[in-house]
Amino acid sequence: MPPTLNVMTMEYVRLGATGLRVSRVCLGMMSYGSPTWRDWVLDENGAEPLVRRAVELGVTFFDTADVYSIGASEEVTGRLLGKLFDRRDDYVLATKVYNQMGDGPNDRGLSRKHIMASIDDSLRRLGTDHVDLYQTHRWDYDTPIEETMSALHDVVRAGKARYLGASSMYAWQFAKAQHVAERNGWTPFSSMQPHYNLVYREEEREMLPLCLDQGVGVIPWSPLARGLLAGTRGRGDERRTTRAHSDSFGDTLYDESDFAVVDVVDRIADQRGLPSAQVALAWLLHQPAVTAPIVGATKPGHIEDAVAAVGITLDDDERAALEAPYRPHPVRGHS
Repeated sequence: MPPTLNVMTMEYVRLGATGLRVSRVCLGMMSYGSPTWRDWVLDENGAEPLVRRAVELGVTFFDTADVYSIGASEEVTGRLLGKLFDRRDDYVLATKVYNQMGDGPNDRGLSRKHIMASIDDSLRRLGTDHVDLYQTHRWDYDTPIEETMSALHDVVRAGKARYLGASSMYAWQFAKAQHVAERNGWTPFSSMQPHYNLVYREEEREMLPLCLDQGVGVIPWSPLARGLLAGTRGRGDERRTTRAHSDSFGDTLYDESDFAVVDVVDRIADQRGLPSAQVALAWLLHQPAVTAPIVGATKPGHIEDAVAAVGITLDDDERAALEAPYRPHPVRGHS
């Protein structure tokens, strides 16, 4: 039997200007699949109690990608959601396309050939006839954007995806893609998945204002800065978790200067008697462009913190204090 949903712990909002309603917390499924892909990834048995708890707390929005565990994440996601929900329409399922999925020259990117093959492969692994949100994982510099948007439109027209989304790119690229779709009468992107958190706020310069103006939902990845804002790393390259030790991508995103922000998060968390993760997520949920942060969870407390953050209100002084130490960063996370 599926668990009883405790909807009192969760809020539901529209994804941008669409009529689609999603939970204010999105569970990132990259953490589930095959530990042979990354040593911190949980297999299906390890993932099930965490996904079940998220569902119990009212999470209905789940994000994966074909490249996570090279397909195994989609397989685990499909089986677990099929087990935990009575109906396919009771949850919102998102996946992505772009990254290398084989050895062939057409096994990556956003060409028509790769998109059409990838959506069918993803649906087979997910065990469903459609995804609610089909997202480009990065910008493809080798494929004309007209080809990409035409192919994605055909995916929607075929009923294999309900909405389209994009992830980490420059604002001019996103605006160009939207313009191409509008000019040709094709399906535009309804959401943007940027790299955005308290220690990386470069998206506030161009992308977030664009999304607000155009009614595009924002679902940030790495809302806790790969755990930095939750205490998984310390100064002097201290690593406190398995993922912190082996996350080479995370090493490219953050540096020692970011601990000035972490210090303020910890101070306000201590004053409130809250975990630092809840304070950092509450700040993100206060941002007017943000629909739902994508939160990874490998322990039950990670889910509890994310859901609790929905109900936390930070006052003006607290938000100002959290934002004050920020210093500009180079663009990070677009590749």
